[in-house]
Amino acid sequence: MSESRPSSGAARSGPSANKQHGSSDPGRGGGPGGPVARLNPADLKQVRLHPVKPSRIAALFAPHKLAIAIVVLLISAASVIGLAQPFLIRAIIDDALPQQNTVLLAWLAGGLVAVAAATAAIGVVQTWMATKMGQKVMHTLRTRLFTHLQAQSLGFFTRTRGGEVQSRLANDIAGMQSVVTSTATSVASNLTTAVATAIAMAALSWRMSLLSLIVLPPAIWLSRKVALMRRDITTARQQELAGMYTQIEEGLSVSGIRLAKTLGTTGRDVARFSASSHRLVDLELRSQLAGRWRMATMGIVFAAIPALIYLAAGFPATSGGMTIGTLVAFTALQGAIFRPIMGLLNVGVQWVTAMALFSRIFEYLDMDPELKAPKNPARVDPDQAAGRVRFEGVGFAYGDGPAVLRGIDLELAPGTATAIVGPTGSGKSTLGALLPRLHDPGSGRITIDGVDVREMAPETLARIVGVVSQETYLIHASIRENLLLADPDADDATLWKALAGAQIADLVAGLPEGLGTLVGARGHRFSGGEQQRLAIARTILRNPRVLVLDEATSALDNNTEALVQEALDRLAAGRTTLMIAHRLSTVENADQLAVLDAGEITERGRPAELRASGGAFARLLAASAASATSAEAETRVAGASV
Repeated sequence: MSESRPSSGAARSGPSANKQHGSSDPGRGGGPGGPVARLNPADLKQVRLHPVKPSRIAALFAPHKLAIAIVVLLISAASVIGLAQPFLIRAIIDDALPQQNTVLLAWLAGGLVAVAAATAAIGVVQTWMATKMGQKVMHTLRTRLFTHLQAQSLGFFTRTRGGEVQSRLANDIAGMQSVVTSTATSVASNLTTAVATAIAMAALSWRMSLLSLIVLPPAIWLSRKVALMRRDITTARQQELAGMYTQIEEGLSVSGIRLAKTLGTTGRDVARFSASSHRLVDLELRSQLAGRWRMATMGIVFAAIPALIYLAAGFPATSGGMTIGTLVAFTALQGAIFRPIMGLLNVGVQWVTAMALFSRIFEYLDMDPELKAPKNPARVDPDQAAGRVRFEGVGFAYGDGPAVLRGIDLELAPGTATAIVGPTGSGKSTLGALLPRLHDPGSGRITIDGVDVREMAPETLARIVGVVSQETYLIHASIRENLLLADPDADDATLWKALAGAQIADLVAGLPEGLGTLVGARGHRFSGGEQQRLAIARTILRNPRVLVLDEATSALDNNTEALVQEALDRLAAGRTTLMIAHRLSTVENADQLAVLDAGEITERGRPAELRASGGAFARLLAASAASATSAEAETRVAGASV
C-alpha cells in the first residue's frame, strides 16, 4: 500500500468533514422522520478499495457486550412503554369522560404522566450508556491510531499531507462515533417502535391499518425524491465549506499571514474568500428550496392520511364499530409509525458510511511501520553510555529512488567532535538523521557502544542521542512547558541553569512573565537565534551522551551565530558530537572531519591536515572563500550606489 496516496476522503479535513458522512441534511426532511439518505459514491469506493471485516469491528465492541445488551433492553422498554399512551387516551375518551368517572380519569391522566416520565428517564439512561460506550471505543481507536502513526518513519510524514493525517485522527473518528452510536441505537429503537406500533394499530383496527399501508408508500417515495435532490446540493455545499476551511487554515496561520503581507496578496485572498462565501449563499438557498413543491405534495399526503381515516371511520363497512377514543388512538399511532420506518430505510446508508469511516481508520492502522521497535530491546543504561558511535557499511535511499548514502564507514570516539562537510545534496543531513533513527539504513548498521540502534528501545535511544537542527520546533505554550518536554520533573532552578548554559537566561529573565512567557505558534514570539538557544536549553536538560548538530547555525546572522555557537560549544563539551556543517568556519575545532560527496566519504582527517593537503576539503574552503568575497563585493557596490 502506498502511504502517500490520498484516499477518497482526503478533502474532508475541517469541521465540515463529519457532515458528509451522515444522512442528507438531518432535520430538514420535510416529514416526521426526515428524508431517506443516499449512498455517497466516495464511501462506496473507500469500502471497495479497503474492505473491513465485520469481525474487526465486533472486536472493538466485544468488551462492551453487557452495556450493549442493557442499551437494547432499555430502548425496547421505552418503545413498548410509549405505546401505552394512545390506549390511555382511548380509555379517557371512551370510558372516563362519558361516565364522568373522576377517579378513573385521575388514574388515566396520571398514567399519561407516568408513561412520559418513564420513557424520558429511560431515554436519559440509554443515551448516557450508549454515549459512554461509544466514547470508550473511539478512545481506544484514537489512542491506537495516534500510537501507530508515531511509530511511522519521518518519510511517511514527508509524503503524506498533514491535513489528511489530522482528518483521519480527528474528523473520521469523531464522525464514526456519531454514526456508530446513532446507527446502533436507532436500529433497535426504530425496529422495536415500528413493529410494536404496527401490532398496536392492528389490534385497534386491522381495516384502518390496511388503509395506512396503502397511503404510506407514496409518502416514502416522495421523501426519497427530495432526499436525492438535496443530497447532491448538500455534497456541493460541504465541499465548498471544506475549501473555505482550507482557506481559513492557510490564510490565517502565522506563516499564511506573513506570506500574504509580504507578497501583497491580502486583497486577492479576501476576494477569493468572499467568492467562496457567495457560492455558499447560493447553495444554501438551493438546498432550502429544493423540492419544495414535492414537500408541499407530501404535506398534503400527510394531511390526507388522518382525513381518510376519519372518512373511513364514518362508514360502517370500514369502521368496524370503531369508537371515538379508538379513532383518536389509532390516528396517533398512525402518525408515529412514519418516523421509525424512515429511520430503518436509512440504516443501509448509515452502515456503508460507518464502514467507510472504519476503512479509512484501519487503512492507517494496517500500515506496516518502517521503524519497528524491537520486541526484546537490548538492555542499555543511558546514564552509563560511553558514546562510541560506529557507521558500518551504511547505505540508504528514499523509497525506490537512487542511493543517497553508499558504504559509509565512520567511527566517532567517545567525547570527540566529528564534522561532516560536503556540497548541497551530498547526504549530510540524511547521515545525521540515521543516528537518532529518524530513518533506518537500507544496508549496514549503526551502533552505539557496540549495540545496533535498531535493537534499542526508542525511549532509550532518545535519551542517549540528542538533536539540535536548523528547523527548531517549539510548541504553542510557555517557555517552561517547552523545556519540560525534555525533563518533566525538572524544577525551575534546573530550567534556569539550562537556559544559562544556552546563553539565553538573561533574555528570559528580562521578560515580564519569565518562564511563563508564551512562545507563540511555532515559536514566532522569538527570533530564529532565540528559538535555537531555547532548543539548546531543552537539549541540555535531556543531557544526551551523543549529540547531532544538523546545520544548527546556518540560517543565522554573524552576531546571532556567535551566541548560538558558544551555546553549542558548551553543550558539546564532553559529548560525542556529530556536526553537520554548512559554514566551514564552524569545523576548525573538530577532532575529525569527513568530506561527503555523492553519498560517499571521499576524505577524512583533522581539519588542519586536510586543509594543508589541498584535497576535497581545501577545494570546498576555496569555493566558500570565493563566494564570501563575491558577496562582500556586491554589498560594497550596493552601499556605494545608495
